Amino acid sequence: MRLTEDRISHLSHLVIDRLYKDDLADFPDEPQALREAKRVFAHHAQVEDEADTFARQKIAKLTRHVPEGGREWEILYRKYFEEEMAKRKL
Repeated sequence: MRLTEDRISHLSHLVIDRLYKDDLADFPDEPQALREAKRVFAHHAQVEDEADTFARQKIAKLTRHVPEGGREWEILYRKYFEEEMAKRKL
């Protein structure tokens, strides 16, 4: 699922609010904390998009045609996607 700016903002507010309510963190500068949470979510979404593109391109470059949506395609996609995410340490 692609994260829109609205979703990223919503998730950031949920995380910051939950951390505060559960007494896990205190934010002297809440707007700064929200900006940082949004930055982290946006970065993660960007890396996932890049890993998605990488996995799709790698499958497309195979010598044999693997139709998208099939079991083999799903297995290869998951493998290549997870490898790329691991390279990026996410």
